[in-house]
Amino acid sequence: MPSRVPAIAFIGGGPRTAGVLERLAANRPELFGGPLHIHVIEPHEPGSGRIWRYDQDPGLLLNSTAADVTMFTDASVACDGPSVDGPGLSTWASGVLDGSIRDVPALEPHLLAQLRALTPASFPTRQLQSKYLEWFFRRAVSSLGPDVTVTVHRDTATGVERSSDDASHDDATHRVRLASGTEVVADVVVYALGHTDSLPDPESARLSEFAARHGGFHAPPSYTTDVDYSAIEAGQDVIVSGMGLAFVDLMVLLFEGRGGRFEEGPDGELEYVPSGAEPRVWAGSRRGVPYHSKISSTLRGEPISKPRYFTSSAIDALLAEHQELDFRAHLWPLIAKDAGYAYYRELFTGYPWRVLGTWASFEARFDAVDWYSPAREELVAYSVPDPALRLDLEKIDHPLSGCAFADHETVQRSVAAYIQNDLNLRTSPDHSETLALFTALLFVYMDLGRLVPQERLNARSQQTIHGWWHGFFSFVDSGPPAHRLREMLALHRAGLLKFLGPGMWVRADDSVGRFVAGTFQSPVVVDASAYIEARLPAASVERSANPALADLHHAGWGTEQRLLTSEGAHSTGKLLVSGNHEVLSPVATPQKGLFAVGPWTSGWGAGAFARPNTNAAPFRENDALARRILSTVAATPQLTDALRKA
Repeated sequence: MPSRVPAIAFIGGGPRTAGVLERLAANRPELFGGPLHIHVIEPHEPGSGRIWRYDQDPGLLLNSTAADVTMFTDASVACDGPSVDGPGLSTWASGVLDGSIRDVPALEPHLLAQLRALTPASFPTRQLQSKYLEWFFRRAVSSLGPDVTVTVHRDTATGVERSSDDASHDDATHRVRLASGTEVVADVVVYALGHTDSLPDPESARLSEFAARHGGFHAPPSYTTDVDYSAIEAGQDVIVSGMGLAFVDLMVLLFEGRGGRFEEGPDGELEYVPSGAEPRVWAGSRRGVPYHSKISSTLRGEPISKPRYFTSSAIDALLAEHQELDFRAHLWPLIAKDAGYAYYRELFTGYPWRVLGTWASFEARFDAVDWYSPAREELVAYSVPDPALRLDLEKIDHPLSGCAFADHETVQRSVAAYIQNDLNLRTSPDHSETLALFTALLFVYMDLGRLVPQERLNARSQQTIHGWWHGFFSFVDSGPPAHRLREMLALHRAGLLKFLGPGMWVRADDSVGRFVAGTFQSPVVVDASAYIEARLPAASVERSANPALADLHHAGWGTEQRLLTSEGAHSTGKLLVSGNHEVLSPVATPQKGLFAVGPWTSGWGAGAFARPNTNAAPFRENDALARRILSTVAATPQLTDALRKA
């Protein structure tokens, strides 16, 4: 039988695909040294893809500093493949400027100006990040070597067919259909779609129909920069639900994006200078406050280098004792205790005048108690005299819980005061305990998928991790730059941003043809003809707006992850995959040659790039997936011994 060169097709060409390509290059010498054909199917520029593409508002920023962004699998990453050091975004920018990095196309003048102004502590624009990601993609492709051909198809994959109806057939290949009408043939297909859109759920569809019927405006959950807001008029009231990162982007588009600007007054307070084209926004959410500001302080005390309680030995002991693990009962107490340990370590070693006793004494007693115990509460109450300095994770999660607001002005003062206090804590050099908390949660977030086998979690816990835990971590650790919160306060003082508070509700009122909103903690009720749901769409394979993912479901090859909880069957909406990122059928059998990775899969999912030197989860995933792909390719029939050479 004649030999042939195996082929791999990536559906999606954003940073996740770029990362896997780099790992394929790194692992090929060990696992498969023969020639390969690689196809990358991506309608946008490869490397940046849709989400990080250059073509978006120049005012939109990353919520990470330049020093905290890398695409390289450095020596800190615990993986089977070799590490490859390379420049993160900050170092790359310096290299482009000084000429040590030359394989970058000529940049536009405003990007060159950004490079010159960039520092490791800067929050880069997404336009600049797109150039780094595209450079990394080209570098990954070149590192694959001369016997690997990479073909980029600036097209959209619409579906996948097998060349054989028998999925277990050893010679089965896949045909990837493209919107242009052409096909790509591949032995292995990797779905790496990044954040995908979903068709509106029944409630959002009903709200859109209501807005259309009454001449209003409704934006269902979507990627903020892809929505056309031109129908919103100057001076128009707009109800917005959600105060996370999508809300931050929305504020940029509706205010600076319409010609307004921020100026710093003589007293250092930020002022908004309107253009006259702005609407008036009424914002609320479940918590009623925006995500926490990024932290600008540095640690004063003794930093932690790894979790103390959420460790492999602790998880192994739990696995030996329990058939199934429960997140709330078994894992969260360890996570909370690690957060508390880091927080109080910084307080004791960095600010000893704020506590009673020594760190050594506190540490020994803290080690001996459970986080949720009277003994821990008594220890903290004695050792930290100021109640405001005691860590209360539940209060952090629900900062305005239990507050009953008497009127509109009380809501405005309370939310504005909360935002100002958050800025004071997270930008002051005198409260670096917030940075210690940030670091502890980040360590655990990155380790959770490595230490805890997903199949050993009960269904309720998998639901909690994908829902509450990810949301809590994002709220505390993945907030916007501090100046974005300052801008919110400036917009609020200008009367263009009003707060609805926590426990928000919205309904469509047919009697007046307008949206009506309020909260369960105040008597304030507002109405408007425009309503924006400022959040990404929930994962839904069944309602996916991506044609390839919808086809995967409709063909019966892939299915949503379904969990049996105490409340009954629950679908996470995510594509069910194995621990090796194999696509699983509705009866949980692996689909030969089909892999999927990203936030819309049942895998842990932790972004596509990360902080350097943090043993980052996406890099571990990329390496494991690349090795699995190469092993699959090496087992492909009709390959000669020469093609399989190491």
